[in-house]
Amino acid sequence: MTTGGKAAMGAVTATAANPWAAPADEPAAVVDLIRYIKGEDLTARAKAWKNAHIAGPAALRPLAALLTDEDIEVTRAARRAMWQIVRDAGRPGADPLRRQAVEELVPLLADGQPRAVRAEVAWMLSEIGGDESVPRLAALLTDESVREDARAALERIPGEQSLAALRAALAAAPDDYKPALAASLRVRGVAVPDVPDLKLVPTKTTTIKPVQPE
Repeated sequence: MTTGGKAAMGAVTATAANPWAAPADEPAAVVDLIRYIKGEDLTARAKAWKNAHIAGPAALRPLAALLTDEDIEVTRAARRAMWQIVRDAGRPGADPLRRQAVEELVPLLADGQPRAVRAEVAWMLSEIGGDESVPRLAALLTDESVREDARAALERIPGEQSLAALRAALAAAPDDYKPALAASLRVRGVAVPDVPDLKLVPTKTTTIKPVQPE
């Protein structure tokens, strides 16, 4: 490994010469994670994202800022690092980490965030989110660019609040989106008799030719 790829846990001082440095109060592990993700040493980058859980949920927002980086490999590494952190926070017995991760992720659903960020975060919350995630996810159901990601997340998050959000969205949705919301409610065990199930609606007319006598 090159010098740039050695021991990724040392602090980095924010200077003009280091445009990747985080603010002075950023944890050193977060600073180094971002530095190696953005660096040109591919070995160090891979090691960084594979061990991103060491930096913890505090790294989620800085990593999210890289999801729209012009370098596709940086974007890919940042996404992998975020998922490492999310899945570590979602493991059994790590509820404090889970709550911290959710607190970091939910604000990333706000208006003004890029679609790539909001969509990825919605799927992350579908794995570790709870009632605290529901209001922001429900608000995305009126945004055509991310409503499918939000719907899938609400479908997967257990509890009455996510179910209520899907019901409310169905009542207010345009006709062309009601079948999708109804499908999510059916997955949750709710009967929706007044909205057709698109899986049962033929998409192509079938004709049967009569058998010709021999």
